[in-house]
Amino acid sequence: MAYDADVIVIGAGLAGLVATAELVDAGKKVILLDQEPEQSIGGQAHWSFGGLFFVDSPEQRRFRIKDSRALAMQDWLGTAGFDRDEDHWPRKWAEAYVNFASGEKRAWLHAQGMRFFPVVGWAERGGYDATGHGNSVPRFHITWGTGPGVVAPFERRVREGVARGLVEFRFRHRVTGLSRTDGAVDTVTGEILEASDAERGTASTREVTGEFELRAQAVIVTSGGIGGNHDLVRANWPERLGTPPEFMLSGVPAHVDGLMLGITEAAGAHHINRDRMWHYTEGIQNWNPIWAKHGIRILPGPSSLWFDARGKRLPVPLFPGFDTLGTLEHIQRSGHDYTWFVLDQKIIGKEFALSGSEQNPDLTGKSIRDVIGRARADVPAPVKAFMDNGADFVVEKDLASLVRGMNALTKEPLIDEAELRREIEARDREIRNPFTKDLQVMSIRGARNYLGDKLIRTASPHRILDPKAGPLIAVKLHILTRKSLGGLETDLSSRVLTETGEPLPGVYAAGEAAGFGGGGVHGYRSLEGTFLGGCIFSGRTAGRAAAKAVG
Repeated sequence: MAYDADVIVIGAGLAGLVATAELVDAGKKVILLDQEPEQSIGGQAHWSFGGLFFVDSPEQRRFRIKDSRALAMQDWLGTAGFDRDEDHWPRKWAEAYVNFASGEKRAWLHAQGMRFFPVVGWAERGGYDATGHGNSVPRFHITWGTGPGVVAPFERRVREGVARGLVEFRFRHRVTGLSRTDGAVDTVTGEILEASDAERGTASTREVTGEFELRAQAVIVTSGGIGGNHDLVRANWPERLGTPPEFMLSGVPAHVDGLMLGITEAAGAHHINRDRMWHYTEGIQNWNPIWAKHGIRILPGPSSLWFDARGKRLPVPLFPGFDTLGTLEHIQRSGHDYTWFVLDQKIIGKEFALSGSEQNPDLTGKSIRDVIGRARADVPAPVKAFMDNGADFVVEKDLASLVRGMNALTKEPLIDEAELRREIEARDREIRNPFTKDLQVMSIRGARNYLGDKLIRTASPHRILDPKAGPLIAVKLHILTRKSLGGLETDLSSRVLTETGEPLPGVYAAGEAAGFGGGGVHGYRSLEGTFLGGCIFSGRTAGRAAAKAVG
């Protein structure tokens, strides 16, 4: 029986494009499958902010940020918390990835035409000790062009492969099975879905018009995670993170359903760390949604006061931008699955960025003029649109009116004005004094010691109840699904492993389907900027390894 290609790649997201591009460079023939229409090529990376994790980069050095492989490895291991027998390969992938991020990663991407915003962001600051969770220094590099700018060089290389006759696209092909010949997986079967002109990210029809069967010497699974499948998210929700939320927003479209993980597992793959996941706590309902339950994440600076559903400040060090999963656990043990930011216009204008390529038209469009315009605006236009139209925003001139607006957005009026005023006034007294016991106030001053934060990410310290800084703003925050941190177990050649630790013949995996490498390179937590990079690194590894393996 003849082969239809040397390699079949399942999933046309970032990892799939990277793997395919590497196979093209090796002269291999590839069939690239995806259940969505061609409009959605690039997958979730297209919608991303484009953040990438580099270590000791030129951008860091320009801002006098002293970083090193040793410091990055200390931060990664302190964040990951590897503590399971099945963390053997994830830990090896972590070491390999930090080597990549502190070595050839930036130069390799730069050679393909990628460029980076000069100010480095400081995500996941931790707030614990030196060996605990968090980035010790700023490492979040925004790609010029955001998510589309990350996808572009790999899509270009793949389309060049199409022109050379090496790559064949098969969109609207939904895989339902993997099968073997003489012990090796070499056959992919599935359903052909009705052609669709649905715009990127919107729901496409699931009408079946036919079936397919394709054969190749190797199969690379790059089908993504489970973030669009809330039932699967809840089914895998770990007890350590409290009760699963009753209401969640989706940071990814519904077709990110995780079904291919089960199909590969049925073929003999070992799916590990499925209880490890990454969801955001600063989700807001998109006033102009593209997919169902479409949520946007606020990327906050350190100054907003964070309150639980009853108006009590979240404990140290659960400040905006410090510990995503620590905050998620606290929220889900509070009895309510939403929280509040309380701030003012001076803070929102300087400290609110919104995640996503479509929420950052200046960076996505590579417009220096628009970037300067955003910096000069009292409130950036995308943020102002949410203030004016967002269902989760309350904007008022005085605190009494703000509290009434907050209570109007919930089933029960849980916020007491007197208690909220007491908390805010206490914080305001601390901000006026050069000495303080309030660790959030300390963190604001610490952030402003970094020139990048002082210039564009942190408002100058001031009283929130100062009328000159108003109006007052409250934002209701929801849990926003995003990433699976576990996945198909792979060795350092991206070969998928069985439960006994042996390679599953013919099968490779990369991207979120492989836990971004090894079945969970991040362990329990992420340092941020590492999801796109994990797709790139594992996709590159899988493509190169499969190219060497096939005849």
